[in-house]
Amino acid sequence: MKKKDIKILLVDDEKDILEIVGYNLSQEGYQISTANNGKEAIAKAKKELPHLIILDVMMPEMDGIEACENIRKIPELQDTIITFLTARSEDYSQVAGFDAGADDYIAKPIKPKVLVSKVKALLRRLKEDNQATSTLTVGNIEINREEYKIISSGKEIILPRKEFELFYLLATKPGKVFTREEILDKVWGNEVVVGGRTIDVHIRKLREKIGDDFFKTIKGVGYKIEF
Repeated sequence: MKKKDIKILLVDDEKDILEIVGYNLSQEGYQISTANNGKEAIAKAKKELPHLIILDVMMPEMDGIEACENIRKIPELQDTIITFLTARSEDYSQVAGFDAGADDYIAKPIKPKVLVSKVKALLRRLKEDNQATSTLTVGNIEINREEYKIISSGKEIILPRKEFELFYLLATKPGKVFTREEILDKVWGNEVVVGGRTIDVHIRKLREKIGDDFFKTIKGVGYKIEF
């Protein structure tokens, strides 16, 4: 996909942030649109179907966490990449963002060149997702990557984006131990800094929804899945 065809939605209640970030990304050739709060972001996202949404957390009318949750409920936006751009760097805020369905977390302040680099890294996932196998069957579980849907013993299980991608990654190679570094690189991107317990939180939720017996913890290393 060419840069001129990639649509990015910037959402922030600070006008100068929108101007600075928008200018630097438009200079790279991307299509840029903006919104000032969560409600406006949802409306624009529905209309424009952006490939990437850069979303502030603290905003009037509707904050970024709630906006992200609502955007993830829209089928046409399931594959849209969402990253938070915010000054809040506490672990609980990051975990809340990922639980809402975000793909990444970028802390303010950030130099324009670094931001552009991070955006390029995020957008590389569009190519990776398009090249990935659409359907994977392991044991009695069918994983449909295009629809972000899991069928287990005839029962449909709906997972948030990051939980789905983590499960899909582990399921691509049953028995293989994925290190924490591999998981962060493949699921969250190697440039994102997340709290150390983020992976554990997502694994715990997968155990609750899919079954505890499938997931194995290798202490000091990472996780694997067995069917």
